Amino acid sequence: MIIHIASFFNIKAKLFIKGRENIFETIEKQIDSTKKHIWFHFASLGEFEQGRPVLEALKKKYPDQKVIVTFFSPSGYEVRKNYALADGVFYLPLDTRKNAERLISLIKPEIAIFTKYEFWYHYFKVLQKNQIPLLIISGIFRPDQLFFKWYGGFYRSMLNAVTHFFVQNTQSVELLQSLNINQVSLSGDTRFDRVAEHVLSARSLPVIEKFAGKAPVFIAGSTWPQDEQLIAALASAHPEWKFIIAPHEVDTAHINQLLKLFPEAIRYTLVHEQLSFPDCQIMLIDNMGLLSSVYPYGKIAYIGGGFGAGIHNTLEAAAFGLPVIFGPKYDKFQEAKDLLNLNAAISISSFNDLSRAFDQLQKDHHAGLAAKKYVLDKTGSTKQILTYLERFI
Repeated sequence: MIIHIASFFNIKAKLFIKGRENIFETIEKQIDSTKKHIWFHFASLGEFEQGRPVLEALKKKYPDQKVIVTFFSPSGYEVRKNYALADGVFYLPLDTRKNAERLISLIKPEIAIFTKYEFWYHYFKVLQKNQIPLLIISGIFRPDQLFFKWYGGFYRSMLNAVTHFFVQNTQSVELLQSLNINQVSLSGDTRFDRVAEHVLSARSLPVIEKFAGKAPVFIAGSTWPQDEQLIAALASAHPEWKFIIAPHEVDTAHINQLLKLFPEAIRYTLVHEQLSFPDCQIMLIDNMGLLSSVYPYGKIAYIGGGFGAGIHNTLEAAAFGLPVIFGPKYDKFQEAKDLLNLNAAISISSFNDLSRAFDQLQKDHHAGLAAKKYVLDKTGSTKQILTYLERFI
């Protein structure tokens, strides 16, 4: 009901509703319902990038396998609805018993693979009832989650439907084992494999290269307004540096807001390689999907979101050997804690903090190397999961 009301003035809510209209008819038209499929489900785009290495490794080894991808959120579906390696990409119908039974009878999964946080009672129970293996990959658990509360019996019952958990850290292993759930492996986070691949496959961006010239470049990724206010002050204090800002939201309203904050900035989509950049200090990345290819041109990265719900992806920048700066809300992100412990990252709460962090990282030539080594040392999760999957295929 809340989403329906919100859909009148919120584009994501509208997409959430519209994308699920006649969903089963859409699925029936697009897939061969006589064939079995491997079903990957992701909450959103971030979880897709997390599970993508497993999906792509699976398709590389078993190219004839049929794959279905579902998303809960529009921010995942709308970006990846034409993903080439999937035989169908759909919104996940809402979690009712009837929907679960119908979807599973349609796509006939021989195995279901859910990533990180996604737990849906009816889908899990129908998979269990039909003896279809269910994996959670890159899972992460914390003591404050409902599974581990005395009143969390309903949520714990979902865990028992999972065939195997591949989790990111030892705390997650111990928490599951405290519930007598032992079908768990410490595999780490598949995102490390993904960002390591990005380093090898990053595309050349001549416009960015020409914009940077010989100046050092500060890259601010996935920023929100509070992040951008701090960066504006930093850019003003350091005219000798170039600044590239890739906001989390690239809608017209936000880009216009940024242009008011940075009136001299140029927009990536409005420039071409022949343009001269001698006096231009700031570039706005005003389209999606470019950030991971921008990082090779940087010296220091700032990751946004730390003044809101939580920081965004620090690993992409770290994989390219950039030390990272982020806001105070990083507690739910193990990689952020690890990078802080390695002196490869600095958390800030104010402009004074940001200024000090910036000065420190300019002088510290080991921070970026430590960040890159951290990522490389954590790769290998995909191979471990794929080895387990082979028994079902």
